[in-house]
Formats: sequence, structure tokens, C-alpha cells
Amino acid sequence: MTNTLIIIEIFFTTIIGFYFLNALKGQQNNKVAFNKEGKKEMEKLMKLKSISLTEPLTEKSRPTSFQEIIGQKQGIKALQAAICGPNPQNVIIYGPPGVGKTAAARLVLEDAKNRKCSPFKNDSKFVELDATTIRFDDRGIADPLIGSVHDPIYQGAGALGVAGVPQPKPGAVTKAHGGVLFIDEIGELHPVEMNKLLKVLEDRKVFLDSGYFNSEDPNTPEYIKDIFQNGLPADFRLIGATTRSPEEITPALRSRCVEIFFRGLLPDEIEIVALNSVEKIGLEIEKKAYKLVGKYATNGREAVNLIQLSAGIAIGDSRKVITRSDIEWVIENGQYSPRPEKKIALQPQIGYVNGLAVYGSNMGMIMEIEASAKKVNIRKGVLKTTGIVEEEEISGNNKKLKRKSTARASIENVITVLEKVFNINCDEYDIHVNFPGGMPVDGPSAGISIAVAVYSAIKNIPVDNQVAMTGEISLYGNVKPVGGVSSKIQAAKKAGATKIIIPKENWQNNFEKIKDAEVISVTNIKEVIKIALKRDESQNFNNESEMVLVAKPYNNINIPHN
Repeated sequence: MTNTLIIIEIFFTTIIGFYFLNALKGQQNNKVAFNKEGKKEMEKLMKLKSISLTEPLTEKSRPTSFQEIIGQKQGIKALQAAICGPNPQNVIIYGPPGVGKTAAARLVLEDAKNRKCSPFKNDSKFVELDATTIRFDDRGIADPLIGSVHDPIYQGAGALGVAGVPQPKPGAVTKAHGGVLFIDEIGELHPVEMNKLLKVLEDRKVFLDSGYFNSEDPNTPEYIKDIFQNGLPADFRLIGATTRSPEEITPALRSRCVEIFFRGLLPDEIEIVALNSVEKIGLEIEKKAYKLVGKYATNGREAVNLIQLSAGIAIGDSRKVITRSDIEWVIENGQYSPRPEKKIALQPQIGYVNGLAVYGSNMGMIMEIEASAKKVNIRKGVLKTTGIVEEEEISGNNKKLKRKSTARASIENVITVLEKVFNINCDEYDIHVNFPGGMPVDGPSAGISIAVAVYSAIKNIPVDNQVAMTGEISLYGNVKPVGGVSSKIQAAKKAGATKIIIPKENWQNNFEKIKDAEVISVTNIKEVIKIALKRDESQNFNNESEMVLVAKPYNNINIPHN
């Protein structure tokens, strides 16, 4: 009996030994196969890495210093003030595409590292994300922005997962700890991710959760216990960039950030970008050619693309010089539209005023305003407006509202002002106000311009063509502040205006230093009329309240026809 048991024991021991021997051989064979396959794939990867094309012009043209970011001196100064001091702030940069927002964000961290007062260290990271591509899982499996937890039930949990231990995975907010987290197009961030980000900005930590976490589990490593109990560190500074307007950004985010505005590039600044790009390619360009780039390109990226294609044409024809015809071909093929550029009129006109407006990202421009007035005897006069929408639709808070156009409201305010302040009975006139140019007009800043145009048409007195103006008008003729004054002043100067009228509440001391134009602040429409209307300097006003002016005769004055 004993011998039988010994024989059976030896038999099973032999079988088990053969089993483990075969398993070990299979594992070794698998390891050899894995190593062989890994070596093969590594060779493929190295071969791919050895292949590279020439550096694209867009990368060559990427700014490497603040001086290479054209036209954003004020914005960069504000960004440095927000980031490079002893107490750096979270920042939102507003501005059109292709003006250097991302490049400025990269460079400002390097600038901060070199300052003794800055808390950023030499190893502080710049972590960059695009809000349009950030994706997350509702179950919390993956979240590249905030971080996530890999629970043991999910595939690939590894040895800790087998032991039933959840594993925290840090996101970009933790990777940016001690540095800068840059989120491009932050206005496109998903609302759920936005709310999580706001919480992280508040706590400067990331708190993760898992139903599988047990603080008393002896298999759970101490660092995982610490993460679940105290959170992952996320003390960074956020720099968000967006092409949206401030009103479209979540108020909760705006309240936590300093807001900085980068403006659109002017034509001469676009020309500098074009010349820099040509220099980096190693070609030359005709003056008429790069002037054309400044006329059609609206940002630096468009300018570089124009030069890239034009250079391709020149190189294809074995030429070293980019010509005007090359640029023209690209413009026609790409269906580019010229930038809106307007100049002041060559001579004074009745009912014609140089208003000032802002379009795009805080870009100023001259806005033509025309008015005509015809006296009627039998019937009541009619007020007509053309060139603007009669109504605006406003969407927000899951509802839509329709309101009268603010430009139309400004015209009605002007009629009341003319009757109250100047004792003009507007019912005796057919009045027509027109905004030529086909561009929609919004906002109340055209108020004083409309008032001057209508007053000029009724009194038959020309308006000084060298004057440009902006300002809202109240029912009592007071001139109220408006936005974008600095951009409007620059546009007026560029258009050739020598006198620029602005509301007194918008006055800044640096306006005194402006060359080639006089900036005049006013508080009342009477002051505007005195400055804007072309009159005989020897004439004195007998009745200040009515300000009845006598027109000085002008030859060859073109009165706008409607």
C-alpha cells in the first residue's frame, strides 16, 4: 500500500514538473517572440524617424522673441505685467487668429523664469492644449485635462488592478504644476470640463474619486492613499486664448482671470510679416507685391500663406524674386477679399460726416454717414434710414429676444435732440440718413455723427472733411462715452483726419502726444457742432442756444444724392 502511494506521488510530481517545464519554455518562447517583434517594430519606428521634410514656412516664421511679434506691444506689456511679477495671475487673451497669442504665451513664461521676483523656476513647464480637441469619458476613465482614475475592472489595470487597487492618472493641470497651462480656443471648452477647471483654479488641487478605493486596504500603496485623501497638486497659472468676444466667455472664468486684448494687424504690420517670411525663405520680393499682401491679408498666418504659395510659383519658374503677378494669382485663386480701408473725403460736403467705428477684434475704421433734408409744407415729414438692419436678434440663456437696432435708436435720439436743444421742428423735413458701404451698423457710438449730419443737411452747412468723430448722444444733447476709442483714433489718423472728436469721459492724457492730429474731448453736442461745421471764422453766434449758422459758399461741393 505504501509503495503504491509512493508510485502515485512520483507520477503526479512528474506530470506537474513537465507542466511547469513546458509553461516555462512557452514563456521563454513568447518572450523571444515579443522581443523579436518589438525589435522589428523599433526598426520601423527608427526608419520613420529618419525621414523628415524641410521645415514649413509657418514654423520658420514662428516668433522666437517678443520683438518678432508684430503689432502687439501693448498686449505683450500687459501679459508680462500679469505673469512675470511676484504674484502671477490667470489670463485670458482675446484677439483674432494669427496675431501671436500662442507665441506670446510661450515666450512670457521664459521671460518670467529669468526674473528674480518670479515664482516660476527654470524647470517650470509650458503645457499646451487645444480646447476643441479635449475629450473626456462620462465614466471618468479618461480625462486628459483634469485627470482620471483607472479602476481595477478596466482592461490593462496591471498588477495593482489585480489586487483591486484603483490607480489615479494625472491630467494636464497636474503636469503643468509649477508652470503654465495654455489652453487655445478656451471659449470652445466643454461646459463640464469648464466647471472642473474652475474648481481646480479655486483649490489649486485635483480631487479624484473611485468606488474601489479603500483607505484600510493593506494592498493600497501609501502614495495612492495620499492622492485620494489630499488630492493631486495643480498649482499653475492658466493662459487661455480665444477668438471669441468677452461676452461669449463664461463669467465665472472671466472673474478669475485678467483679460488682455491683442488687436488685429494693420496693413503696414502685415507687410513686415511678409518681408520677414520672404527673408527666411531666402528670396526677394517686389515692393508692389508685399504692399498687396498688406492690403489683402488680415493676419500674420494669412500673410505667411500668401508668401508661401507665391514663393512656390517663383521657385517653380526658377526666379529669385516674388513679383506682384505671383501675389495677384494667389489672391485670385484663394478668393481673398481686400481689407476695408477708407479715407476722408477730399472736400467738405453737406450732410456728410466721418464717423468712427470698430469692427472685428478692436480694429478701427472710418464710417461714412450721409444725411439729406428736404422741407415739406402740406404733410408731415418722413424719417428714412438705409444701410442698417431694422431689428437685431439676441440669443442667450436659452431664449431669443428681438430689439430695435441701436443705430436706429440713435437716429431717433438725434431727432429729439434737434428739437429740444436747437429748436428745429423736424416734422417740417423729409429726413433720410444713410450708412453706405454695405456694412451692418450697430452700437450707439454714431450718435453725434448722425446729429452733425442731420443738422448740416437741415441748415445746408458743409461739414469739415478733416474732422472725424465718435460718441453717444443723450436726449439732452450730452455726449456719452463709447468703446474702442484708441482704435478709432488710429483709424481716423490713418484716414487723414486732423481733428478727432471724442467724449470727455474717454479722454486719456496720452492722447495729447498724438502727432499729426488733434484729439478734442467734448461734453455736449453744441461743442461738436462748433468744431465740425465749416463756417466763416469771422461769424459770431447771436443766439447760442439755437446756434443758427450761415453757410460759407463752397465751390464744387458734391452733395450726396439718395
